[in-house]
Amino acid sequence: MRLSEAILALYFAYVTALSFILSTPPAVRIRTLVVNGAVLCIYSTLLRPARIRESLTAKHLRNWIPLALMLLAYKEMGWLAPATHSHRLERSWIAWDSMVLHDWRLKGLIESTGPLLPSGLELCYLLVYALPAFSMAMLYINRKSHKAEALLVIYLLGLFLSYAQFPFWPSEPPWIVFPGADAPAISTLLRRFNGRILGGYGIHTSVFPSAHVSGAVAAGFALRRVLGERPWLYRGVFVYSALVAIATVYGRYHFAVDAGAGVIVGVAAAVLGGALLARRRVSDS
Repeated sequence: MRLSEAILALYFAYVTALSFILSTPPAVRIRTLVVNGAVLCIYSTLLRPARIRESLTAKHLRNWIPLALMLLAYKEMGWLAPATHSHRLERSWIAWDSMVLHDWRLKGLIESTGPLLPSGLELCYLLVYALPAFSMAMLYINRKSHKAEALLVIYLLGLFLSYAQFPFWPSEPPWIVFPGADAPAISTLLRRFNGRILGGYGIHTSVFPSAHVSGAVAAGFALRRVLGERPWLYRGVFVYSALVAIATVYGRYHFAVDAGAGVIVGVAAAVLGGALLARRRVSDS
């Protein structure tokens, strides 16, 4: 089993255990148990024969399948959402947003550009969903697909270390808890599109830490590790991750503390991922 596959297995086992520990409806517990059990069984069955596991097709599939499972991992956290939210955390977090948006004049600075910068930030927020595939594609384009494992380990940790905390910080985004408060003055087409995505596919478990930010930061560190000879690429992703953090707060998709915590989680994912990869190399040698 690859290290990235072990991380996936551990995460899905964790979610299954949480569904029985938390006050979730019996139907959710059964669904989580069945889905995760099926994923793990199918995964292990497909890769059990050595001739399949070592084939070129299987190696490429093992690089790309985790990207699809990231979506399932996110959706499953939505299954664990509480029936109601007290909004106690959100009421304490909103003060930091006021400081960032008004005292630091971030909102006025962004909107001084007219629709240009608000649209650009909404685009950055939207493109987060394509970042895993983009990162993997960069490896293949640069003929470094053999380094996919390092990319996957750090990126998965960047997401899962955020997802794993969601049930313990029950919260909803500012645009839901405080509708209209500090909303962008300019309603762009991209903002309306993002709103439709969140309305149809968003989860209501938590917004802390921001997995958008932690995943983007982790992607920057992962690309620096696997494509260090392309500094323009990973530096560009670091700049992009900063724009995502700003977009989440300005667009009222996250609180400022969510974005800050997401940065910390992304850095932690890089450190932990690097340590795990080094340990795996030592154990394999």
